[in-house]
Formats: sequence, structure tokens, C-alpha cells
Amino acid sequence: MPRSMSTLFQCILNQNPTITATPTDPVLEYLYGARINYTNTPEVKAIDPDLALKTWRGFCLGGLNGYAEAYSDRPNVCIKTRGGTIHYRWFESFMPYKPKMICMVRNLKSIISSMEKIHRKNPEKHQPIQNHANMTGTTTPKRVDSWISSPPVGLALERLQQSFLEGINKEVLYVRAEDLTSNPNKEMEKVYNYLNLPVFRHDFENVEQTIKEDDSVYGLTPDLHTIKNVVSPVTPDYNDILGKDVCKWIDSTFAWYQKPFGYIS
Repeated sequence: MPRSMSTLFQCILNQNPTITATPTDPVLEYLYGARINYTNTPEVKAIDPDLALKTWRGFCLGGLNGYAEAYSDRPNVCIKTRGGTIHYRWFESFMPYKPKMICMVRNLKSIISSMEKIHRKNPEKHQPIQNHANMTGTTTPKRVDSWISSPPVGLALERLQQSFLEGINKEVLYVRAEDLTSNPNKEMEKVYNYLNLPVFRHDFENVEQTIKEDDSVYGLTPDLHTIKNVVSPVTPDYNDILGKDVCKWIDSTFAWYQKPFGYIS
């Protein structure tokens, strides 16, 4: 999920000398491009379909392994991508071992509150979400509607709901941002157990900013992924930022998300 402290999580992982954790990564887009050609290219359709499928899967695995080996000489590479979980079955089809996917989540009210605070942070700049002539994005509730139904928040929610429907959620380790910041030792131990790796003792008092992303390429604020060096609990402020009525609407409309992750009873 956006604004769920995935950058902090990756920076924590990078403290481990056996792991390289990436910023939001293009490898899935590389595989998308190859998949389009596998689906549509006449040369693929002209050969034996079983051979085409076998070699295609070998290409995917080889490409992924080659990418990881070129990226880092550390034995474990944690690739961050927004679309990984929804394509779990695809990865499962060509990987010789069960894929390991970790999904950061956060109270949806806190995610939306974070988006609203970013919006309010730059009052001197025009922001595309807001159009006074058309009366779109001119109030907090209107902006919430927009974020909920468009990328990155809306797309992430849609993918997560679909992964629940397909049962992919049973294969994924979900880490709540609230738990990572309040009890990081416990959460990271869960992560290592899931990955079948030895538990590494991290320094949560001094997390280096090893992950850098420039979100201006998406038309967003360029410093959205700046982390705090000390891992500490974050006080929820969504009622003050969004208003209680909007918060109630989020809990009611997205109970399918809020309930399983323990944000409402």
C-alpha cells in the first residue's frame, strides 16, 4: 500500500549484509514487455506450444535471476514492486521454489490522511487534483474520493481485494506499518521466519536512508520517501485531518480491508 512505510522497511532490510532491498523497481515492467511479445509474436505461435511455454518460463526465471545478480552481489535481493502480489500465480509458474512476497499495509485512514497532508503542504503550487472551475478536488471529502478511486491508492486497493478473492493473500506475509514502528524486533523476526533466513538484529535507532526515489517523475512531491532514522510509533491523526465523518465512511466502505488487518472490529 502507498504511504505504508515500505521505504522504511527496505532501509531496515539493507542493514543486513546478506540482503539488498531496492526502491520501487522496474523489473516487473520488463517482464510485462516480454509477456506481451510472448502472447502476440507470430514466431511464438509458429512453434510447438509446449516448447514455447517451457522456454518462456525459462526466459522469465533467467531474466529475473540475471537482473538480481547484476543488481547486487548479496545472496538475497528484495525487489519492491507495486504489482507483485497480484501476479503471484504468474511468478509461481516459472520459479522453481515458492515465491516469497511481503506486503506492507497501514490503516487506510492513515494512508489517506498522509495524502491529504502532502496536499496541504504545498499551498503555493498548483496541484492537478484540484480544479475550482470544475469544483473537483476542492474539499477534503472530494480529494478522498479521488485518491480512493485512482492510482496509487485506488489501484493498490483493487489489487489487494483481487488477491483476497484469488486466495493469494494466504501466500503473502502482511506487515502492518503500525506494528513495524511500535515493535520492530518482533515484526522483523516474523519476516525472517517467513523468508527462512537467520534472524538479524537490526539497529532501529539508526536506520540509514539507503533507498532514494524521485516521485516528481509521477507528478508528485519528490521527497515522499524520506524516512526518519529512528523507528518509533506514529500517532494517528486521521480524525483531525479528515474529519470523523470521512473516517467513518472509510471504515464502512472498506471494511473488507480494515477488518482483516485489525483496524476495526
